[in-house]
Amino acid sequence: METAIRLEHVTKKYKDFTLNDICLDIPKGCIVGLVGENGAGKTTMIKAILGLINPDTGTVYVNGVPSEKLPKDWKKDVGTVLSGLGFFREGTAETLGRCMKDIYSNWDEERYLHYLEKFKISRDKKIKDYSKGMTVKMVLAVAFSHNATMLVLDEPTSGLDPVVRDEILDILLEFIQDEEHSVLISSHIVSDLEKTADYIAFLRDGRLEFMSGKDELLEEYAMLRCGKDDWKVIPEKFVQGIRQSAFDCEILIKGKEEFSRRFPQFCLERASVEDIIVYSVRGIRREETV
Repeated sequence: METAIRLEHVTKKYKDFTLNDICLDIPKGCIVGLVGENGAGKTTMIKAILGLINPDTGTVYVNGVPSEKLPKDWKKDVGTVLSGLGFFREGTAETLGRCMKDIYSNWDEERYLHYLEKFKISRDKKIKDYSKGMTVKMVLAVAFSHNATMLVLDEPTSGLDPVVRDEILDILLEFIQDEEHSVLISSHIVSDLEKTADYIAFLRDGRLEFMSGKDELLEEYAMLRCGKDDWKVIPEKFVQGIRQSAFDCEILIKGKEEFSRRFPQFCLERASVEDIIVYSVRGIRREETV
């Protein structure tokens, strides 16, 4: 599988935070979901990919070319949604299209008008009056109209209602039907990534905890609900995270196939990607093991 973007030992140090030794491949023809707590380094990593910050060490490759050797116009192939990004808010979709034609040598006006109609975007309404969902669709319409082959999206569905979020996710799934296209999307709404992502990358405190195929993750993990005393017979290697109440506990089990063979008396339930992330962050708290 060809790689669209590669991060090779990328480190960026700040006074109170370090993005630490990130190695990550974003394959072509795939959607990679980037998850992590606030402050985990998701936006920093995205800025490094886009060349908005320079890593202290390590290299970012785009289509196999190191970032320092990329042509000046390489970003014409990348569509972005970043927090706080806005387009000429006093203008309209129509005036925006005229501006984009001067910016992008590969701008396709006919395609742009097609997406305005497809996404039901008003051509004469001021952009500052758009809803958040309409603004995101506008950014995507622009990305698709300069024939971007990569989308790098930082929290594009945050704050959107479920109907609009589903619509955006459908647009991304349609985009990725071309095997030369790729998407990196960060989101706190992990259920959205479970619907669309081929791979999940989990950042924690500036480190990449794992990147795994979504289906492989769901095959590896499971949830166990049992009595408070039952879990103490389970070897620590299976226990990825635990939450206890007064009467029982919920455990994220890693290695569910081996676990089921060794402990057939326990009934495992499906773990969602959100379960895997939340319980992995939670871990085993000392006070809960007493």
